[in-house]
Amino acid sequence: MKQKNISTYKLIKDYEFSGRTINNLRHNASITMTTLGRLCEILDCKPNEIVEFIGETEQPE
Repeated sequence: MKQKNISTYKLIKDYEFSGRTINNLRHNASITMTTLGRLCEILDCKPNEIVEFIGETEQPE
């Protein structure tokens, strides 16, 4: 987001993201596929550039 000069404030104000969605993004919590798709459009990127899947066996202790 920094590279594209997109702040969380801009996501809320200009792109109408909810505060809850921003909170989930900040805390690495679940987001919807719709949210992921919108972020990819806004940031002009692919999902694998935003998220990383960590399986249960790979979770840090």
